[in-house]
Amino acid sequence: MSAPSRPRTAALPGAGVPAGGQSRDSRLTVGVIGAGRVGAVLGAALAAAGHRVTAVSEGSGATRARIALLLPDTPLQAAPAVARAAADLLLLAVPDDALAGVVAGLAGAGALHPGQVVAHTSGAHGLDVLASAAAVGAHPLALHPAMTFTGTPDDLSRLAGISYGVTAPARLRPLAARLVADLGGVPEWIGEADRPLYHAALAHGANHLVTLVNEAADRLRDAGVAQPEKVLAPLLEAALGNALRLGDDALTGPVSRGDAGTVRRHLERLAATAPDSVPAYLALARRTAGRAVAAGRLRPADAGPLLDVLGRTQHQREVAA
Repeated sequence: MSAPSRPRTAALPGAGVPAGGQSRDSRLTVGVIGAGRVGAVLGAALAAAGHRVTAVSEGSGATRARIALLLPDTPLQAAPAVARAAADLLLLAVPDDALAGVVAGLAGAGALHPGQVVAHTSGAHGLDVLASAAAVGAHPLALHPAMTFTGTPDDLSRLAGISYGVTAPARLRPLAARLVADLGGVPEWIGEADRPLYHAALAHGANHLVTLVNEAADRLRDAGVAQPEKVLAPLLEAALGNALRLGDDALTGPVSRGDAGTVRRHLERLAATAPDSVPAYLALARRTAGRAVAAGRLRPADAGPLLDVLGRTQHQREVAA
């Protein structure tokens, strides 16, 4: 399929083609704006599925190197030119806060056209942010991969079986399901109003996990451990696996046992060595205690002294401040 010289009709591209179809007639003409880690990898995955990536938006030296690695021979063009060349699907992989401005700018420049699917990869946004595209007759789609990306070819193998948070008009759902299948994933249909909650859950679980792991590694270094990753890897891998398999029944440790004295000593040493770690420890310990009680892992009577330690420590910090 070649890029048309004039706007297409409002018919959905690839309508009626089964998910994962690889025939020449089923190929989509795709443009990618925002060739960071996510955009470059998804563009490469769509190309591997048989679709035609016609152009990618210009960017930094890192962007050019990434495209040369993942989408060799794909032209780098200004964003409006990429949008015009994307007859079927325009993929926007730009930062959350920049997305609305990018869409409005493309619509204002006349770069979008009726019948074109304009999809973004933001987890935080749904369809409202694509209102400028919809106003000119384009089809809006939110397509967020629930995965962390490095922007290297290794990411392509990690796409197999991952979930995509999809928000789509009813008419676009078959095409959205097909795209997710072509990417090797599974769709999770998210309502427009639920996009912030969906994204908060993923950020809380993945981004904060990175912070938590690095905090633990730093405190092990403070305790004299030269290679904290060797200590943490088997423990954290087991904890993550158990949590995903068992839920709150996977809770172990001093908070779930109600060991108030141990937790108090933790806080005293943290306050002396790494005071910036204390608020996060307190917040997570309180939340862990609440979940442990609710799950029956910690008796309310045993939780009292523990919560007293956590509450008193917080009060002392507030008075000192």
